[in-house]
Amino acid sequence: MFTGITRGTFAVTKVERMPGLVRYSVALDAGLSDGLAIGASVAIDGVCQTVVSASGGEVWFDAIRETLEKTTLDELQPGRRVSVERSYRIGDELGGHVVAGHVTGTGTVQQMRRDGHDFGLRIAVPVAWMKYVLPKGFIAVDGSSLTVGDTDRAGAFDVHLVPETLRLTNLGSKQAGDRVNIELDPKTVAIVDTVERVLEERERAAQKSPPGE
Repeated sequence: MFTGITRGTFAVTKVERMPGLVRYSVALDAGLSDGLAIGASVAIDGVCQTVVSASGGEVWFDAIRETLEKTTLDELQPGRRVSVERSYRIGDELGGHVVAGHVTGTGTVQQMRRDGHDFGLRIAVPVAWMKYVLPKGFIAVDGSSLTVGDTDRAGAFDVHLVPETLRLTNLGSKQAGDRVNIELDPKTVAIVDTVERVLEERERAAQKSPPGE
């Protein structure tokens, strides 16, 4: 489990591509690599990854086919900087929202807007997701916990980024056409799906009831 508070961006150092698998390493600083054991979970651009080996600050991960098909990790190249967060530990401050690192899929940056300290992105996603994307609700973009701004039911939403978020993530370097990893807020998904299911069950029950009952 993660909090959606990215701890910084770090460079991918090596990438090995095999059928259905990408093995890659990221150079982490001492603050993030200290005490990091094999089997630990780390969010890489919002994707929950398992540490398979670590030597000094160089940490290795494996991205399997399903991960590659659903996320941007298929685009990794040496030198690319990725947003990193270690898993939540009891006693840590929960500054964002609960993020599982189970990416729903990718969205596409439609527009980048900058006006002084106001920096925003408009991101397009499948229309079917928009019932879960609510103004002032939570969403994770490349692992960063963000508040949804305006929404377009045709399939897009806005996020506004404060300078600290721009400093610690790679979101400030995004351009129109870039893909980003999206994780919908699981609580919102559960509530919306439950309400829809209850309403459908009531409608079916009403249709089966004999007239006059």
